[in-house]
Amino acid sequence: MARPSGPPRESPLSVQAVPVTSGRAPEGLTAADRKRMLRVMLLSRALDERGMTLQRQGRIGFYVPVEGQEGAQVGCAVALDPKDWLCPGYRETAVALSRGIPLRQLLSQLYGDRADLCQGRQMPNHFAFREFRFVSASSPIGTQIPHAVGLALAARLKGEKVVSVAFFGDGATSSNDFHSGMNFAGVYRAPVIFFCQNNQWAISLPRSKQTRSETLAQKAEAYGFSGLQVDGNDVEAVYAAVKEARARAIAGGGPTLIEAVTYRMGPHTTSDDPRRYRSAEELALWKSRDPVERLKETLVREHALTEEEFDQFLEAARAEVAAAIQEVEPLPPPDPGTLFDDVFARRTPQLEEQRAAFLAELPGSGGRKE
Repeated sequence: MARPSGPPRESPLSVQAVPVTSGRAPEGLTAADRKRMLRVMLLSRALDERGMTLQRQGRIGFYVPVEGQEGAQVGCAVALDPKDWLCPGYRETAVALSRGIPLRQLLSQLYGDRADLCQGRQMPNHFAFREFRFVSASSPIGTQIPHAVGLALAARLKGEKVVSVAFFGDGATSSNDFHSGMNFAGVYRAPVIFFCQNNQWAISLPRSKQTRSETLAQKAEAYGFSGLQVDGNDVEAVYAAVKEARARAIAGGGPTLIEAVTYRMGPHTTSDDPRRYRSAEELALWKSRDPVERLKETLVREHALTEEEFDQFLEAARAEVAAAIQEVEPLPPPDPGTLFDDVFARRTPQLEEQRAAFLAELPGSGGRKE
């Protein structure tokens, strides 16, 4: 008996055939700056190539690719101050690389090894880097949105001239946390940027079934602050939009919702097969708008980059990822005893007792106690 085919696929392209742009050239962004942005985008893509392969080979358990969204992520991150708070989802690898988080730390988290700052307690791609103000990612959709509002209000109370940024996708705009965070931010004029990467698909649900709103950006109007839509595959347009939103927030102008219209070229995660719900024609159309190629073409046209230099950047990115994997992969898993760390600032007597009993039961422990 044939399986039911289900409802016909709906392409989001009927809703937004062409991403829109702000139309304003960013100020203070030099050719050297844009070349650095290009290199981060290529490093993210090189990590995607190996991350997908490592998972398929069983060397890591899970991976979330960024391919297609590098322009939105890098353009946003570079426009921020290093002291600004970042509240990511689980796809913000290019944001992390832009912030300067070492590649080896990202890979250690993917492997969950002894050098992993999370000590193997988080799923792969759920990064957390306190030093870089990169808040721990969470799998439940949208929970980082009210967290970003709280961080922004706390910073204002402390007199810090910083903003917080909540990164999320089009699917999160249907979450209760989106409403709660947006409403609270609007009422208290929090210095926060809501950065929505509208990549057209919430796993297999198309943008056309997500909402009847003409844009996601216009949802900000209901909460009393500005929303704008920007071409998420134009790294310079994203940079300009975020730079302006940040300046407005610092000046007391309140929050901004930015909808970066982009596209997820790969699967939602390594657990997903996008061929089941989207067409090859749709993917080909968005590949023609590849943010990496667009920035490359702009720089080549301005004689700021050559084809040979681009190829060198790509090979250097791949070599950097390969070298980092060679360094990280042999590292052992976290010591089992760390299971009892970070519960309290200092382990209680009861916790020490439990830890000793646990260590004594480990294979080959010989009844060890520490």
